[in-house]
Amino acid sequence: MTGPRPVPARAPRPARSSRPRPGRPRWRAVLGAGGRALPAALAVLLVLVAAAAPLLAPYDPVAGSLHERLLDPGAPGHPLGTDGQGRDMLSRLLLGARPSLACGIAPVAVATLAGTALGVTAGLGGRVTEQVLLRALDVLYAFPGILLAIAVATLLQAGAGTTVVALSVVLTPAVARVAFTETRRIRSAEYLEAARVSGAGPVVLALRQVLPVVAPVVLVYSSSLVGLAVVYAAGLSLLGIGVAPPAAEWGAMLDELRPSLLTHPWIAIQPALTVLAASVVFNTLGEALRRRIGGDESHGAGATGATGESDDSGAAPSDRGRHPAPEATR
Repeated sequence: MTGPRPVPARAPRPARSSRPRPGRPRWRAVLGAGGRALPAALAVLLVLVAAAAPLLAPYDPVAGSLHERLLDPGAPGHPLGTDGQGRDMLSRLLLGARPSLACGIAPVAVATLAGTALGVTAGLGGRVTEQVLLRALDVLYAFPGILLAIAVATLLQAGAGTTVVALSVVLTPAVARVAFTETRRIRSAEYLEAARVSGAGPVVLALRQVLPVVAPVVLVYSSSLVGLAVVYAAGLSLLGIGVAPPAAEWGAMLDELRPSLLTHPWIAIQPALTVLAASVVFNTLGEALRRRIGGDESHGAGATGATGESDDSGAAPSDRGRHPAPEATR
């Protein structure tokens, strides 16, 4: 009598491939590396559309017709309808992208330059310089952003230049705080001490040693302020102290279409939806960049902790890459 037959060994199952199945793409692949590709592409598209707006607009954004007032979206020849003066909404939205994005990007650029200079100066200066600059910035920082913008704009003549100046004043203290925090983190580093001993002056020290470290964090933070600046610029125009009609600007268009909000809501809300879309695109891009630089620095901090080495500045590794949240939204 023979024993039980041996059970044949099963062949090992092939390992599952990590590649996404056909027809089921992963969201990371769709959005790009870290989810940055899509918002970056949309932001570039917005800028390109604004630059090419005169070529893309099917009608003159200022010329209207009383016989074609308040046409609903989908009307023949007017896919987005017309406003209260018979002007094509698509043309006005396209042309309005120029001043709206300019009033959002220009003050952020000015605030980035001014805030970085003030923050680095406060971080590298003496005790008196640091306290004078920080207390002066705190005076501006104490006001709510939109109220400070309205106060500055009312002192000047309405226009795009006024909007840029007002928003630059609002955003500079927040950027300066970020630059000061990063400068203070590295101002006791050994390589800065070596540069001082070698005879490097304050300007050379700031430009060659500090700025390359501070600039990436400041730029990432500033990118998240563009969407906020676009909303603030539209708000100033809505109140009549920004870009004035009949110029095509999203906030000014909202002001002109307010009487039609109840009777023709699909016409009146189009500028608001455009402002919302631009704000979401730039905010998403800034958040993606912030997570990217935060992930890189946290990875480096983890490596430092594993090797037992400490930071030259004396700060905890977990504090690397952190900076104040966009408090200009206060």
